[in-house]
Amino acid sequence: MLEVRALASHYGRVPALKGIDLSVNDGELVALVGANGAGKTTLLRAVSGLQPVSAGQVLFSGADITRASPDRRVRQGIVQVPEGRQVFGPLSVEDNLLLGAYTRTRAERERGLERAYAMFPALAERRRQPAGTLSGGQQQMLAMARGLMAQPKLLLLDEPSMGLAPRLVEGVFATVRSLKSAGTTIFLVDQNARAALAIADRAYVLETGRVVLSGTGAELLASEQVQAAYLGL
Repeated sequence: MLEVRALASHYGRVPALKGIDLSVNDGELVALVGANGAGKTTLLRAVSGLQPVSAGQVLFSGADITRASPDRRVRQGIVQVPEGRQVFGPLSVEDNLLLGAYTRTRAERERGLERAYAMFPALAERRRQPAGTLSGGQQQMLAMARGLMAQPKLLLLDEPSMGLAPRLVEGVFATVRSLKSAGTTIFLVDQNARAALAIADRAYVLETGRVVLSGTGAELLASEQVQAAYLGL
C-alpha cells in the first residue's frame, strides 16, 4: 500500500531524513521506533504531504504521490492523527469529528459519527462539550476518532500514547489493536517502543534520519541492540 524509496528531507540545510526505504502492506500494522529527534514525525509528515521532500519517492497503491498536496492524499485515503492530539479546543466534540470528514458525503459523515460513538462511548456522552475541556485520554480518543471519520485506507498514528497515564496508554494500544483487527492498515510511531513492537506485524528502527534495523515486531523486541537502546534492558 505504501512504499517509501530513498526519501530525503531537510529543515533548511539540515538533513532530517537521509534516504529512507520502507513499506507498509495492506492490512499490516507497521511500527516506527527511535529516539527523540530521529526523524519519525518528519517521516510521517512527508508521507502525509506536510513536510517537503528533497529527494526520493512516496508511492501509494502504486501511484507516485511525492508531489501531491495533503488534501489530495486525504482524498486518496492517507490520514494522519497528529502528535499532541491537536483538537480544536473551543469547538464541540461532534464538530471536531465532522471536521475530520470534510471530504466525505453527508451519509458517510452520519455513518462515521455512529461508528465513532460506538467505538468511543465517552465521546458520545460529551458530544456537545468543548473539546478543550476533555481529559488528555479523551482528547486522544477524539483525535483518533476524527482521523477515522475520513475513512482512511492508511492511518498514520503519531505518538498516540504521549503524555498519558499508564492505564490510559493500555487503552490506546487496545484501540490500535482493534482497528488493526477490523482491517485498518496502520503506520504507528510511538516512544513506547515495547508496546509498539508488541503489537506490530513489522517494524523499523530510525536513528538520525536513517533506518538502521527492520524486521518483525517480535524479532526487534528480542534484538539485544533494540533492548539496550530503547527498552532499558
